[in-house]
Amino acid sequence: MDTTTLPHESKTKFLDAALQVIRTKGYSATRVEDVCAVAGLSKGSFFHHFKSKEELALAAADHFAAMADRAFASGPYQLAADPLERLLGYVDFRIAILQGALPDFTCLLGTMLQEAYDTHPAIRAACDKHISAHASTLARDITEAKARYAPDAPWTPESLGLFMQTVIQGAFILAKAKQGPDVAAESLRHLRRYLETQFTPSGKGA
Repeated sequence: MDTTTLPHESKTKFLDAALQVIRTKGYSATRVEDVCAVAGLSKGSFFHHFKSKEELALAAADHFAAMADRAFASGPYQLAADPLERLLGYVDFRIAILQGALPDFTCLLGTMLQEAYDTHPAIRAACDKHISAHASTLARDITEAKARYAPDAPWTPESLGLFMQTVIQGAFILAKAKQGPDVAAESLRHLRRYLETQFTPSGKGA
């Protein structure tokens, strides 16, 4: 371990490396050695911070969710006074950040869930917690928009928030299949159009 690297700095390096390696290789194919190589730190340092690869994955899920929370909390759409504008702006923001290589914009949580939902229940629970928490933040704006524009719509804000996450996670899978962000961006544009149909002046969601 580099003696100039403080313990908290080395742990953050491992977490950042885990985000890159797991989103590139998948959880199962990721080795501790791979994470150490990307972090530029030793296995001894790794095991000082983490007992296992699974413990790293759980910490990485928290790290990823915290980074995402900060990014979305400072998104420009948050400044909109109208809740529907914030909701549609969220989708626009999601489209705008589809930049760089696939590991740069795809979701660590969804990637790990697809592999580990049955074999690693602790990872499944952690990913579910963070995805559901993010959907809940959307549900707050959805609740306001529903009350204003579609009070009689036959769906709940919570279900629509989770549906939005379903589309986003599916868009990431298609981006991996097609090896680029264009299909993901178009899927999110479809999501935006769908949301507009649910908040009609008559208050009758389709």
